[in-house]
This record gives sequence, C-alpha cells and structure tokens, in this order.
Amino acid sequence: METTNLEKPVPAGLAPGDLYSLEDYARLRPDFRARVMAHKESRKVPVGPNATLYFEDRLTMQYQVQEMLRIERIADPQGIADELAVYNALVPDGSNWKATFMMEYPDAEERRKALAELKGVERRVWVRVAGFDPVYAIADEDLEREDETKTSSVHFMRFELTPQMRRAVQGGAAIAAGIDHPRYRHSVDAVAPVVRDSLAQDLTT
Repeated sequence: METTNLEKPVPAGLAPGDLYSLEDYARLRPDFRARVMAHKESRKVPVGPNATLYFEDRLTMQYQVQEMLRIERIADPQGIADELAVYNALVPDGSNWKATFMMEYPDAEERRKALAELKGVERRVWVRVAGFDPVYAIADEDLEREDETKTSSVHFMRFELTPQMRRAVQGGAAIAAGIDHPRYRHSVDAVAPVVRDSLAQDLTT
C-alpha cells in the first residue's frame, strides 16, 4: 500500500549522531551554511514592515547547534546534550509549526518606543489555513520575554494545528499569517508557494 505524505512520520528532534564533529564542521561549514541560508529563505514570512516569522525545522536547528558548538568549542557529550535540549524545543513535531518571531527596527530609539507600545504582541500573532479559523501563537514557553514596560524584540512561538488543518495543508491549502495587535495590524493573505510547500513538510497526522 502506498504511503501518503500524511502517513509519513516527521523526524524527531536532533540526536548527537545527526551532528558533525567540530573538525568536520569547520571543513564543511561554508557549503552547509550556504544551504541553510537558502533553506531559511523558504521559511521566512514578513508580516508588515517590522515583523518577521522565521519558521524553524531540523535543518535550521542543526545549524544553530553546530554554530553554538563551534563558537563555544563544545565537544564533550554532556555539553552537546545540553545544546540539543535547548534547540530541539524548536523542532516541529508533526502537529505544529514553530517559529522565531522578530520585531525589527533599524533605529534604536524607534525600537525602544515600539516595544513599549507593543506589549502582548506575541499573543496576537496568528496563522490561518484556508477554510479554517486563525490559530494564535503559544509564545515563550521556555522563558517570559515581556516585562512591565515592554515586550522583547524576539519571541519563540508554537502554532498547534488540528488534523483537519494539517490535511488541508498537505492537500495544497493556502496559508495566511498576521498580527492583530492594536498598535500593529498587518497580514499576509497567502504565503509564497515555496514557503507553503516547505511548511507542509513539517506536518503529519
């Protein structure tokens, strides 16, 4: 019996055996980095002029882990396990999309004022599969990134999709995204086809 995309298991998080050694990574890094940067472009969704969703997966998280190991010169098993524990939390597990959300302002003073006005923005970010209601982000499960005066410029998000939504995406349904904070209302009616197809690979039922 032929296996459909929906029946194929989505790979779990990264294991030590999925990583390059420090020596191998030093040699392979230029080509690997170029591949990851191209891949990241297929998972990037700008929402308005100052916000971007960067959807993560095993490859983007492998790059983050490899870079941390390289920078910190980590080679011992416990150190590697610690890094994997941090970054595996951002690998989608088949029922969701996970993303790094960034509010980006080139001017520091403009950024300071905007982040003060945008408290709670991380809870007003949504994605929508065509034909279904929006799904709002579950944000910052690891660490609170908002204080009494401002929000952070970076948040980590999870979007949980129902089986029906996942089937629709696998069947070609369009994906929209947006933010409905009172001080920042922008949306994308349909993400680019290359992004939609990449995100579909994260899902199973």
